[in-house]
Amino acid sequence: MPQLQAKSLEMRTPQATKTAVLVIGGAEDKVHGREILRTFFGRSGANKAYITIIPSASREPAIIGGRYIRIFEEMGAEKVEILDIREREHCESPQVRASLEACSGVFLTGGDQLRLCGVLSDTPVMDIIRQRVRGGQLTLAGTSAGAAVMGHHMIAGGGSGETPNRSLVDMATGLGLIPEVIVDQHFHNRNRMGRLISAISAHPDRLGIGIDEDTCAVFERDGWLQVLGKGSVTIVDPTELTHTNEPHVGATEPLTVHNLRLHILSYGDRFHLYQRTVLPAVHRISS
Repeated sequence: MPQLQAKSLEMRTPQATKTAVLVIGGAEDKVHGREILRTFFGRSGANKAYITIIPSASREPAIIGGRYIRIFEEMGAEKVEILDIREREHCESPQVRASLEACSGVFLTGGDQLRLCGVLSDTPVMDIIRQRVRGGQLTLAGTSAGAAVMGHHMIAGGGSGETPNRSLVDMATGLGLIPEVIVDQHFHNRNRMGRLISAISAHPDRLGIGIDEDTCAVFERDGWLQVLGKGSVTIVDPTELTHTNEPHVGATEPLTVHNLRLHILSYGDRFHLYQRTVLPAVHRISS
């Protein structure tokens, strides 16, 4: 009987695909085990990886990009480079486009998500990245601001630690790489539950994803996401929402949001983006 149960769990467990989209809550471990960064490195081809780092969100792109170059070179990547895209016209560069057509992994660093979208949105750079990600040809990762831009609707800023209200969150248009979600990062570390609920109350056709620091939601091409890292991923699912007063109250008045579904996922847990089902981590017993 235990063998049958183990087999059943194994059949239910989604199998990893080669490429993935890694959405990182920020402050990922860069010194010790580096599990999240190693996962990105492995999904990008490991020792055959050709990784491009896009630090456009940062005010100090050379410094932050250089740090990731050292990390991935130490891991043994075949080639690592910075695409120092600071202006929209840089996205027209034949060299930039050639790099993105050839690389196996793209890493979006932290900084300011509005700056990142302002430089990259509706450019040939995003056309190439989006097409190659959807075709399973490219592993993409974004940390902090690089995570915030993943959805069509993006949290551009706002407050923390307050009762949900419309003034608590500033929304903008993201890069739409995973258009179904609204991502918030540094989540429990900066007490952002109220802000994510405020965002979802305004966009109840989306799924809220709150990601803690040194934590990653790995989105597979088959619709599953899996949690890596030391924190948790919070899912705010409004599929069964029955009522919100969001359209009818003032900006600072408390929001009413009825019948939200909430999931707190930790290491190894999975969630299906389209089926809205949860699969707990499988803890195998050694034979």
